[in-house]
Amino acid sequence: MIGKGEKLVRLMRKRHSYQQMAPRRKRVRVNRGSDVQRPVQDQERMAEEVEAITELGTVQLPKPASDIHTLSIIGQIEGHMVLPSQNKTTKYEHVIPQLVAIEQNPDVKGLLVILNTVGGDVEAGLAIAELLASLSKPTVSIVLGGGHSIGVPIGVACDYSIIAPTATMTIHPIRLSGLVIGVPQTYEYLDKMQDRVIQFVVAHSRCPEERFRELMFSTGGLARDIGTVLVGRDAVAEGLIDAVGGLDLAVQRLRQAFHPPEEIGTGPALGPGMPAEARLH
Repeated sequence: MIGKGEKLVRLMRKRHSYQQMAPRRKRVRVNRGSDVQRPVQDQERMAEEVEAITELGTVQLPKPASDIHTLSIIGQIEGHMVLPSQNKTTKYEHVIPQLVAIEQNPDVKGLLVILNTVGGDVEAGLAIAELLASLSKPTVSIVLGGGHSIGVPIGVACDYSIIAPTATMTIHPIRLSGLVIGVPQTYEYLDKMQDRVIQFVVAHSRCPEERFRELMFSTGGLARDIGTVLVGRDAVAEGLIDAVGGLDLAVQRLRQAFHPPEEIGTGPALGPGMPAEARLH
């Protein structure tokens, strides 16, 4: 039998041993926590790399400090109606806030607009084009692949426009989708909307109104529609686009806009302060 005194001594010894071991246990826990945190950070980094490969096809993207902002308008321009999920779209409610931020950001000196669009909503496209034309900062557009339908006003809205040699632009009358009431007022509304597009293009390009209407209502260029397809140099010859070129020319033109010509190459500077003849040639 163990007496009460001996039990009390054993309890005191256990308590003393626990007090000595407590700081050591605490240090072990801290080390274990750091060891666990490191694999978590590695897993997060690996997840980001996998996501970049899935979405962008590359592990790391270059992030150079640039004073030129790039705006891509691709696929179909989505307006007041949401398009099906399988369509590649550019939402105008996403583009408009970017243009407002570009105008207000002092670090952005120029805007490069990259176009590869089949067209889309007329009013959404005109809204984007109007904002581009009203920016106080130099703007350059480059048509890659295609700048069709309502993409034409967006392409000509910038201070200087460029088209790739193999890119195309389709000019055709506007269309209405959905329920259409067969009354004269419907035709008048359609004609007014179409006239808005024509007047904008004529005001921001070197193409005369009569010639643009001829291209729009031509019956020999498209198999199942009326209109005209312009390829590369044809768009320049008609006065819609300023030059045939690529990214190097676009960046050079923007650099000339906010640097003196003697510092970077030769040629006229761009921007709202320059006369239209200097900005278009």
